[in-house]
Amino acid sequence: MSDSLPLLLRAARGESVDRPPVWMMRQAGRYMKIYRDLRDRHPSFRERSENPDLSYEISMQPFNAFKPDGVILFSDILTPLPGMGIDFDIIESKGPIIQSPIRDLSQVKSLKSLDPSSSMAFVGEVLGRLRESVGNEATVLGFVGAPWTLAAYVVEGKSSKNYAIIKAMAFQEPSLLHQLLDHFAESIAVYLRYQIDSGAQVVQMFDSWAGQLSPIDYDTFAAPYQKKVVDLVKQTHPDTPIILYISGSAGVLERMAETGVDFISLDWTVDISEACKRLPKDIGIQGNIDPGLLFGTPKAIKERIIDSVIKAKDRRHILNLGHGILPGTPEENARVFFEIGKNINQFI
Repeated sequence: MSDSLPLLLRAARGESVDRPPVWMMRQAGRYMKIYRDLRDRHPSFRERSENPDLSYEISMQPFNAFKPDGVILFSDILTPLPGMGIDFDIIESKGPIIQSPIRDLSQVKSLKSLDPSSSMAFVGEVLGRLRESVGNEATVLGFVGAPWTLAAYVVEGKSSKNYAIIKAMAFQEPSLLHQLLDHFAESIAVYLRYQIDSGAQVVQMFDSWAGQLSPIDYDTFAAPYQKKVVDLVKQTHPDTPIILYISGSAGVLERMAETGVDFISLDWTVDISEACKRLPKDIGIQGNIDPGLLFGTPKAIKERIIDSVIKAKDRRHILNLGHGILPGTPEENARVFFEIGKNINQFI
């Protein structure tokens, strides 16, 4: 144990801290004018996320403005796909587009093994620069998409409302889907190891679409591959805390805890006190403030943060939103969120 390490890293490792650390999912992004101005000059999302100078600058924008306890790499969960031979684009207001959706065995067999140091050297560069810049003032976070969510994107070819194509594959050709999921699990583990070696101190896995699965299908198509990623990373980096986030996870909380992760990030549909009862004591909790609250008054924001922190007081807890901060959120309210969180001991 060392007080010289940043607060969020110590909390994520289970060390005693004097307050919960605070950061926000999507804290670098469209709610900030400085980001929108940069986006106007560089309209391609892939340029912003894959040009190391731009990714570094964007990653640092919320740290420079608000000094959160965590600084997260500005990137996308689809960033590793081209290194596996899957091209994609991200269209403003439409989301990701996969040019050639994966639908058959020959496509799965033609996928490349991921070598992040060659296909995504920019990620390693940015993480190293972030570590150098923030020192022990903040923890550097890396992140990846989980196998099910990556598979959902590449099979559907875009965002989906009903996931009909990948669910049809799951129920008609399960062996094909399992081969794709296994490839992604191995590749994502390699990518996480690369992020950690490059400077990430805590990592988060987003299985954004796993909340669309029934519990029995979560057990079949999501959880085993989340666990495989965690197991592979823990083999080589046992001391790096791993956070798992699923949107709409209320029905599978207990199952999430069985994947081997250190923290579960809650959305806002589960009360923290209920989550604490449902999850093992050794699992930390992150979340779960409704991002819509940040359109409210400073008083409302303060009261909800106090409520969450009090309910999680006997647990490892990282204060965060239950989803990414929403475009249009007043920057001053983001500032309130961080300032209340960082000064929470004055209020409880």
